[in-house]
Amino acid sequence: MDTKRLILATLLSASVFIGFDYFFPHAAKTPDPAAPQQTASAPAVSQQPAAPVADAAAQPDGPESRIAIDAPAVQGSLNLRGAHLDDLVLKNYRETTDANSPDVRVLSQTGKPNPDFIDFGWRAPADVSVHLPDATTLWKADNTHLDATHPVTLTWDNGQGLVFDVALSIDQNFMFTVTQRVHNQTGQAVSLYPYYRVNRGYTPETNGGMLVHEGPISVIDGRLNEGSYKSVRNDGVPPNNVSWSHQGTGGWAGITDKYWLMAVLPDQAAQVVGTYGYQPQNSTYQVGFTGTAPIQVAAGQTGSSEAHVFAGAKEVRLLDQYEKSLHVPMFWKAVDFGWLSFLTRPVFFVLDWLYSLFGNFGLALLTFTVIVKIAFLPLTIKQMRMTWKTSRLKPKVDQLRARYKDDPMAMQQQMMLLYRQEGVNLFGGFLPLFIQAPVFWCLYKDLYVTIEMRHAPFFGWIKDLSAPDPTNIFNLFGLIPFDPSHVLALLSLGAWPIIYGGTMFLMQKISASSTSMDPAQQKVMTFIPLLFTFFMAHQPVGLVIYYSWSNLLTALQQVIILGRFKAADKKAVVSKP
Repeated sequence: MDTKRLILATLLSASVFIGFDYFFPHAAKTPDPAAPQQTASAPAVSQQPAAPVADAAAQPDGPESRIAIDAPAVQGSLNLRGAHLDDLVLKNYRETTDANSPDVRVLSQTGKPNPDFIDFGWRAPADVSVHLPDATTLWKADNTHLDATHPVTLTWDNGQGLVFDVALSIDQNFMFTVTQRVHNQTGQAVSLYPYYRVNRGYTPETNGGMLVHEGPISVIDGRLNEGSYKSVRNDGVPPNNVSWSHQGTGGWAGITDKYWLMAVLPDQAAQVVGTYGYQPQNSTYQVGFTGTAPIQVAAGQTGSSEAHVFAGAKEVRLLDQYEKSLHVPMFWKAVDFGWLSFLTRPVFFVLDWLYSLFGNFGLALLTFTVIVKIAFLPLTIKQMRMTWKTSRLKPKVDQLRARYKDDPMAMQQQMMLLYRQEGVNLFGGFLPLFIQAPVFWCLYKDLYVTIEMRHAPFFGWIKDLSAPDPTNIFNLFGLIPFDPSHVLALLSLGAWPIIYGGTMFLMQKISASSTSMDPAQQKVMTFIPLLFTFFMAHQPVGLVIYYSWSNLLTALQQVIILGRFKAADKKAVVSKP
C-alpha cells in the first residue's frame, strides 16, 4: 500500500473515534420565550399552571405510608405521602458485573442520596380557590401492594366536595399507567389542569461526553429537544426558573442517563406544554407536562386524565414496542444513536440478531466483522489493485521526477498522463475508507450507548464488552496487587489492546512488503501501532476485539490478493516474449 495513503487511512480512522461528535455537535438548545408559570395561574399559550416544588420529605414517612411494588422487572414501593413514585430498583440489572452487586436503582426518595422521583397532580386557575392534593397529602390505598396483575387505587377527600383518586398499574416491564380522576360533589362546575413530572434532586456526574446525551430530553410534535443540566440551571427565567418550554400535542419528556430513563408520557391526543425547570431551594431539576386545556368537571360528574410513566432500562426493542403500542412518537430516540441513526440502528439490529443466534455478543461481533469484510471485498480488491499498480509504477515515477525536477508543473502533468495510461486512479484507494468509516463509527456508538452491550461477557477475563479491558501489563496482569493507572492514567494497557497492536503491526508489515519506504517513513509507521495500542486501551473492549479480528482478516486478505497480483505479473512477464 502507498505509504502516504496508509498513514492517511490510519489518521482518518483515529479522527472517526476522536472527533466525530466534536465536529457534529448536538443542536443548540434555545429556551422558548413562552415560559410556563409554576404557581397557580390562569392558563394561556405562554403561561401554563404547574405544580409547586415536590418535597417527599415534607411529612414523616414510615411503613404505614408505603405500599410495596413487586413486578416482574422492578420492585420497590410507592409513597402514599404525596402519591410519589420514589423507590424503584431493576431486578435484572446490577451496578457491576459482580453477582453480589446491588440492583440498579432508578427511583430514590428525597432525603436519601441522589433522589429521583415522579409526581403528578392537579392545578387550578388563579381565580379559583380550591384545596388540591400536594406533597403533604396522605392518600388511602385499596390494596397493600402493586404488581402486574394487581393495580392500586389511591383516594383522598379534600373535605370541600372534591374526591380525588389515582389508579396505578404496571406492566411486565417498566411502564406504569397513571389515571387521575376528580369526582365533583360541590354542586358547581370545576376546571382543573393535570400535570405529570420527573424530578431529580441532584446534579449527576455525566461521563458520556459528546458520545451520549444525559439530562433533560423530550419529544413534542415530533421534534426532539435535548437539554443540559447546566442550561436548565443557568437559563431559568425568574420567578419560575423555567429554562425551556414548548406547547404541542402528546409526546414524552423526562431525564435520561446513559442506560436508564425516567419519562412521563401524557395522553397522545392531549394539548400540553412541556417544560424544563430548576428549583434552587432544593437543587431539583423538573421535567414534565401540564395540560393547556382545563378538564371541565360538571357538578355530580367525574373528570379524568391518563398518562404513562416509564422508569427503567432503555432496551431498544422494548422502546420500539412501547412506541407502537402506545403510539408514542420517536420513543426510540431515548437511546442516543446519534446523527447517523439511520445507520447505527440497523447495525445494532444486525448485532442483536447475531446475538440471538450465538447467545454471545462477542461471537456476534466476530461474525459481524466477517459480514463486513465480505460486503466490502469488491472495494477492497479494487483498492489493493490501485495500490499495487501505483507501486509498480514507482520506477517510472522516479524517472519523471528526476527528468523534470526543475519544472514541477511539467512533472505533475507527465505523472498524471502516466497514471491515466496505466489505468491508475489515485483517489480510488480512498473510496473503501470513506465508505467503511461510518460502519466503524456505528459499531463504536452501539457498543457505547446500548444497554444490550452493557455487562455482555465474551470469554476468559472479559465480563463486559462495553468496558475497557480490565487487565494491565504494568502490574503483570494482576500478579502485582497494585493498579498503576491510579498514579498515571497512561499506565493502563490490557491484553486485548496489546493483541490489537500486534495485529496492526502485522497488517502494516504485509502492506509494506508490496511497497518501498524510506527510513523516515518506516519510523512513522512503526510508531502508529504503538500510539493506537494505548488509545484503544481506554475504549470498549468489544471494539478492540472487533478491530483485532478485522486486522487479522485484512492481513489474510492482503496475503491472498497480493499473491494473486504477483502471480499475474509473473504470468504476464513469461507470456510477453
